[in-house]
Amino acid sequence: MEASIASFAYLVAAICFILGIRGLASPETARQGNWIAIAGMAIAVGATLLRPQIVTFELVLGGIVIGGAIGTVIALRVKITDLPQLVAIFNSLVGLAAVLIAAAALESPSLYGIPLDGGLATHSLVEIMASTAIGAVTFTGSVVAFAKLHGLMQSAPVTFTGQRAVNAFVGLIVLMAALAFAGWGTAGLFWALALAALVWGVLVVIPIGGADMPVV
Repeated sequence: MEASIASFAYLVAAICFILGIRGLASPETARQGNWIAIAGMAIAVGATLLRPQIVTFELVLGGIVIGGAIGTVIALRVKITDLPQLVAIFNSLVGLAAVLIAAAALESPSLYGIPLDGGLATHSLVEIMASTAIGAVTFTGSVVAFAKLHGLMQSAPVTFTGQRAVNAFVGLIVLMAALAFAGWGTAGLFWALALAALVWGVLVVIPIGGADMPVV
């Protein structure tokens, strides 16, 4: 029963996120979209805290309070013209969190309610694989976007001879590592996938000019 309620709550949260992102597409609906996304996150966090496996509520709530306070201070101090940089660096932290959670789930699956009947099931490995690949690309890609927007690296596109071939080759490595991890699920393949995806995140973003970074 609790699992069904949690699943429904996560579904509602996902819908809120989608509606929130849709609202951010227009200045007229951005404020409403922001509040809808906030509501979705509150629902997701609340559903997670209701899980019986969680026994250290103090640490969870402490992290929420500290992280929320830091985020609020940063958001209040940042200039409106620097919002793209703020979004980029916050987005990079989301990607990093996805990779770290995937690593923790692989190391201690029972803490995440993942069954271990003779090893991790294929669908669990696929979930960890997707979280790692997408999170790693998001992390380094967002860091590059922040650096370009904030003037820490040249805003102009960074190009070199054979760039498309290199990007395709590294992308192929990411794909092969992802498939291999989904099949065998070893720690070595996990970190190989993470490393390849981190490199690919840099490669796919550096050829994009600073003016187009908000779109990225």
